[in-house]
Amino acid sequence: MAQISWTKKSLKDLRAINDYISLDSSFYAARFISKLISRVDQLIEFPESGRMVPEKNVNEIRELIEGNYRIFYRLQKEKITILRIHNAARRIK
Repeated sequence: MAQISWTKKSLKDLRAINDYISLDSSFYAARFISKLISRVDQLIEFPESGRMVPEKNVNEIRELIEGNYRIFYRLQKEKITILRIHNAARRIK
C-alpha cells in the first residue's frame, strides 16, 4: 500500500482549479475537486495505474487523466508524490 503526498505546487493547482470552476458554480467545483482527489486515492492500491508521461519517457514520472486534467505524480517504491495537476489544453511549463 502506497503513501501519497502532495507538493505545494499541486495543492496550489487544486485551489486554482477550484477557484476557476467556482466562478460558475461552487457546487460543481467541489464535485470536480472530489473527483480529482478520488482519482489520486486510487494510487494507494494501484500505484502503477497511471501511464508514463510521454514528454518525459521516465518510468517514475506518471500521469492519470481526469476530464481535461493531467495529474502528474512520481512513483518511488511505497511513496507517491503528486507533482502537478495540469489542464491538458495548456502547454506544460
